[in-house]
Amino acid sequence: MRFTLQREALLKPLAQVVNVVERRQTLPVLANFLVQVQDGQLSLTGTDLEVEMIARAAVEDAVDGEITIPARKLFEIVRALPDGSRVTISLSGEKVTVQAGRSRFSLATLPANDFPSVDEVEATERISVPEAALKELIERTAFAMAQQDVRYYLNGLLFDLREQILRCVATDGHRLALCEAPLEQPVGTKRQIIVPRKGVTELQRLLEGGDRTLELEIGRSHIRVKRDDVSFTSKLIDGRFPDYEAVIPIGAEKEVKVDREVIRAALQRAAILSNEKYRGVRVEISPGLLRINAHNPEQEEAQEEVEAETKVDGLAIGFNVNYLLDALGALRDEHIVLALRDANSSALVREAGSDRCRHVVMPLRL
Repeated sequence: MRFTLQREALLKPLAQVVNVVERRQTLPVLANFLVQVQDGQLSLTGTDLEVEMIARAAVEDAVDGEITIPARKLFEIVRALPDGSRVTISLSGEKVTVQAGRSRFSLATLPANDFPSVDEVEATERISVPEAALKELIERTAFAMAQQDVRYYLNGLLFDLREQILRCVATDGHRLALCEAPLEQPVGTKRQIIVPRKGVTELQRLLEGGDRTLELEIGRSHIRVKRDDVSFTSKLIDGRFPDYEAVIPIGAEKEVKVDREVIRAALQRAAILSNEKYRGVRVEISPGLLRINAHNPEQEEAQEEVEAETKVDGLAIGFNVNYLLDALGALRDEHIVLALRDANSSALVREAGSDRCRHVVMPLRL
């Protein structure tokens, strides 16, 4: 096996795949990339048995073959080479040589046969999604996923396919983020799948936006996302996501419209003096005004006042300030609407111009 490639053209696929490779493995071969050369095409595969990433690139001076090479070492070597270098990688015996200019590195290998392959995805559903749309859906919801929750089905992102809509939903039990995008073709059957946190993180890193269209293949226990230069496969969480639509407040007719950046800055300042453990802020609403109060065990206090379009009077409600800031950070419009029912009910946070993306934040008793 042998191939030559410009450093930058090799670094991109290496960078895409290297993050999938875990630093601590159960099998030594999982610390390696599977490197395959066939018909002038290089394919690099990395897996941790949960998530698999395959990146492809065209190569020159190629001799077909396959082998596994230590992933991080290869990535670090190529990254450290000077810009514009031409890199030649060749296999002789059980060692692989990486050569660029006057630099030469010899790396140990393991047989390609030892490398585990992720099961074939028997796709029950195939859909096309614009890359920019999927990137936006994940960016605007993934932050609300739970971390190592015993309710394992919350440690991932729900992909909810319905008619001509793809909806992404995440919740950790204290807040919920939902965003949806239209699909070009209607979905054959309604389907809900949960992609685990690691899969979501890698997918988010991989997506670049732009005009390209991705192919999503959904099987019984896997999802595969295909792009011309890369294909990504992740196992799914086998569990039932809670009925999230029941959490979205109904009858929250007390609306407050505020400038997103102004309230975000006010909350960030108030958060400095909030209780480090509970991160609580008290939001008081009166006609035309929103007042934010925070205090901590040292008896320190912060008070902020923000102009607001509202007729609501005499409503005070507590929130975890971090949850509110996360929700505001995921919205894009200049103005946002806070929809409330009473002091003990969840708040709905959405953009003033659309309800395509909605965030629900539970109240906090202060």
